[in-house]
Amino acid sequence: MSYTILLVEDNPFIMDINREALLMEDYTVLEATDARACMEQLAKNEVDLAVLDIMLPDSDGLTLCRRIKELYGTPVLFLSALGENEQIVEGLRAGGDDYLPKPYDIGVLLARIEARLRSARHTKRFVSFGDLRLDTVSMIARYKENDLLLTQKEFILLLTLVKNGGFRVSKESLYRAVWGADPGGNLNALYTAVSRLNGKLEDADTGLRVSLLRGEGYALERT
Repeated sequence: MSYTILLVEDNPFIMDINREALLMEDYTVLEATDARACMEQLAKNEVDLAVLDIMLPDSDGLTLCRRIKELYGTPVLFLSALGENEQIVEGLRAGGDDYLPKPYDIGVLLARIEARLRSARHTKRFVSFGDLRLDTVSMIARYKENDLLLTQKEFILLLTLVKNGGFRVSKESLYRAVWGADPGGNLNALYTAVSRLNGKLEDADTGLRVSLLRGEGYALERT
C-alpha cells in the first residue's frame, strides 16, 4: 500500500531533502510552500499524513493544524526550529500528533512518519466517498467543506452505505445497522430516514442519492 505524505515547508533545501528521502521509501509525496497551498492539496487529495513546518509565510502552523484537524482530521507531524517545550506543548494542543525539532536526522523523521501511519491504520476515523467525508468519531458528515447536519441515525445510515462502496444493502441489514434491532416487519422508520437523508444530500448539491434497487435494498449512487 502506498501512503501519501504532504510536505508543508517553505525552505526549498529542506523540502528537497525530505522529498527525496520519502520517495526512496516509496511514499507518494505532495508539496505545499504555504498554508493556502496546503489546504488546496488536502481538498484535492487523500492525504495520510501532513509533515508541517510551524513557521510559514502566510500562517503559523498551529492555526493551520487546527484547520486541518477540523476539516480533514489528517495526522500532523510538526517540524520546527523552535524546539522549546512551550512550542512542543502548543503544537500538540493544536492537534499535532507528533513533533520533531530541527535539525533532525532524516532516519528519525522516517521512523516517526512510519510510526504515525502505523497508529493511524488502527484508528480509521475518516471515511470518504468522493467529496463526501464522514468523521466516525464526531458523527459529522461534510460534503467538501459543508456540514450536512445529519442526525445520528442518518449518519449511521449514510456510513453503512458508504462502507459498502455502492453495493446494495438489504432493508433489514440496514435497519439493524442503524437501530441495532430487527425491524419486525415494520420498516417505516427506515423509509423516513432515507427520505430525510436524501433531502439533505440534495440540498447540499452532493450529486448523491440513496436509491432503492429492485425493491430489495438500498445503495448510495451518483445521480
